Amino acid sequence: MNRFYSHGKFLLTGEYLVLDGALALALPLKLGQTLSVETRQGASLQWEAHRPDGPWFSVTLSPENLEILDCDDPPKAEKLAQILNAVKQLNPKAFEGNNLKFATRLYFDPNWGLGSSSTLIANLARWANIDPYELLKLTFGGSGYDIACATAEQPIYYQLIDENAVCLDCSVPRNDAKRQSEPTPMVEPVAFSPSFTKHLFYVYQGQKQSSSKEIKAFQKKVNPADLQKDMEAVSEISKALPKCQSLDEFAMLLQCHERIIARCIGQEPVQKRFPDFEGTLKSLGAWGGDFVLAATEWDESQVKAYFKEKGLEVVFGHNELVLNQ
Repeated sequence: MNRFYSHGKFLLTGEYLVLDGALALALPLKLGQTLSVETRQGASLQWEAHRPDGPWFSVTLSPENLEILDCDDPPKAEKLAQILNAVKQLNPKAFEGNNLKFATRLYFDPNWGLGSSSTLIANLARWANIDPYELLKLTFGGSGYDIACATAEQPIYYQLIDENAVCLDCSVPRNDAKRQSEPTPMVEPVAFSPSFTKHLFYVYQGQKQSSSKEIKAFQKKVNPADLQKDMEAVSEISKALPKCQSLDEFAMLLQCHERIIARCIGQEPVQKRFPDFEGTLKSLGAWGGDFVLAATEWDESQVKAYFKEKGLEVVFGHNELVLNQ
């Protein structure tokens, strides 16, 4: 049996703008997803997916053409078949010669938006020995930072380097970037373990966002040529956050980042929804759902009590959730 594990993710900085070349700070999580693959008897390919509370969905496919033979959730089965066909496109021999049984297990609720799709893509790519970024392009799309987090062992800087753009991270020499029509992912480990992590919390807002829909809406509204100053500012914030010595300095940078993104996408920062919260709130990833970062002097019991009163009961402390060597 082959077994693979990939980490979930948070995008701490650079949401939306990472698509156009801003330097982003991303956090791999302790929670993730496993993929197990073994040879089985029979004349079909079996897929069983599990979530933390038990079975999620199952699919039986033809190993020859990946046609769906049986399933208990048609929409999920159709998306899975699309993904497996993309795997086959990148490695035509991936499903040859074996009747296989695949089993996945998520260690977080799929509604939380922590990377149920990206961890699957990363695991399948390693199993099939293909490029995960290419598989992502053929399936879900996006910047790819979540794919980078899937196999990272600590926080990372992530940036899409384009041959026609100036690299916003001065630590990466421009002449070393690959020159090609498609932007090239730059992934660099970064030390991010501030002394005030006990004052950082991650709160689920209760509504999973569709990243692909948010990306399309953003790209329709905004011309990348108009974003250069904002991308430079966000990139500077990304580089400054790991160096913060105090919670106040950290919170000030988060507030600045929120104002920039709010202006870019024409939405109000999440802080407006919680005007009586004593601290700073920042959206992580697509705005309007998923998780927010809460930076506050409050202790854990105060934070949980506050958000429970607001109807939000999923709260993690930084050290409980974020992977850091």
